[in-house]
Parts: sequence; C-alpha cells; structure tokens
Amino acid sequence: MTDIQSQHDPRKIPIDKVGVKNLSYPITVLDKANGFQHTVGSINMYVNLPHRFRGTHMSRFVEILNEHHRELHIDRIGEVLQQMKTKLHAEEAHMEVTFPYFMEKSAPVTRAKSLLEYRCTYQVTLREKEDFILGIEVPVTTLCPCSKELSERGAHNQRSLVRIQIRYHGFIWIEELIELAESSASSPLYALLKRKDEKAVTEQAYDNPMFVEDVVREVAKKLDIDPRISWYHVQSENMESIHNHSAYASIERFK
Repeated sequence: MTDIQSQHDPRKIPIDKVGVKNLSYPITVLDKANGFQHTVGSINMYVNLPHRFRGTHMSRFVEILNEHHRELHIDRIGEVLQQMKTKLHAEEAHMEVTFPYFMEKSAPVTRAKSLLEYRCTYQVTLREKEDFILGIEVPVTTLCPCSKELSERGAHNQRSLVRIQIRYHGFIWIEELIELAESSASSPLYALLKRKDEKAVTEQAYDNPMFVEDVVREVAKKLDIDPRISWYHVQSENMESIHNHSAYASIERFK
C-alpha cells in the first residue's frame, strides 16, 4: 500500500513536534513508603518532522508504548524515546507523562490516616542528551497576612496550589518535593480531619500567614541549598476566598 506519510512535501517547512496526545496508560513509579506505586498516566508523545516528509506515522507511537507489556516503568522513558527517534527517523523525541500520585497522611492530632492526591508530571526530551524535568502540584492552605493584620475577628484563608518543576542530578523522591511545598505554606491539606485536627490546622495557618510571594520565596530558598538541583520553576496560586480572581507568583532560576 502507498505510504502517504512518507510522501515528499513541497512546502519546505519543518515541524517542531508532531505525535499523539492524551494516551491513558498504566505506569509504575517509585514510592518512598511502599517501594512502587501503580497509577495511570496521561501520555503525550512527539517527534520532530523534517520538511521533506508530509507526515509522521501516528500508529508507531502506540506500538512503541505497547512494547512495554502494558505497563511503563518510569525509568525506561529514555529507552522509549530512543525507540521513537529510531523508528520514526527523527532527530529529537519528546514525552510528557502526567499522573496522580497518592501519599498516605496522618492527621496532626488524632493521627487518622487518609490518602491525598498530588499531580505529577515528567517532561523528557531526547536530542543528543536526555533532558528530564520533574513536576509536582501540591495543594496547600494559605492565610492572608494583610487580612490577619486588619481584621478584628479572624483572617481569610484559601486553598492554594504550589507547582514545582526541577532539573536535577542524582535522585529525588516525589515525597521530598511534596514535603518541601507543604512546609512552605501556612498549613498542609489533609483528606480526613476530625474536630481536634481541624482546630489544629486552622490555628497553624493563623499562626503562619503567607502571601503567594512568601510561598515561592520559601520554596526557592530550600531549592537553592539543595546541590542536586540545577534549575527550578516555582509557582504559587491562591484561589482567593474573598475575591473573584487568583493571586499568583513565580520564580524561575538556573543554579
């Protein structure tokens, strides 16, 4: 049969990324407490396309993924990218994997256990070398310092998101980034709280007010002293409880 994708394209315009998005696929990631955690990733796979080709072979992306026996171990992404480059005759390959990661947490007073979900992302590019970025989105509580200072009765607080992306060498647990983000906010979040726990986390937040600016600076300060990390991008976003908008701050640094 005629290979339409390999036909010559006369427009002489190369494409930076072409491929498939939103493939759901079982993956395995390292879990500090339990060894491994099985989850489901939403996977994007791309390669570059030289100007002379009309298209790429989309089915080959799925074929490559399925060669990993219906379960992708995250430390084999480099192997997948190399296969993509080889089978699709590309100079560079890209993979993005976004997945839910669950961590067991104990409530601060009653020690009641529950699982809390975090969103993780691996962004990997293979050209001559492999470029790997680990990302984590951590929900936290922040309490407004200005509101605490001005109000005679209480202070407004909100659920917030801390997003951290890092390039690093050596090894870093996902849990390390989670704990770093939670310790930089007014209070962590928990899936399960009894009344004594609710009192404790409310008072912890009140005693530890944080602007979004405070949060990103606290996270950056801790990342700056970690010799394993070569680059980071930190974002903090407050879903404001007394405004119809979010407050936002960001820091990006090469070390």
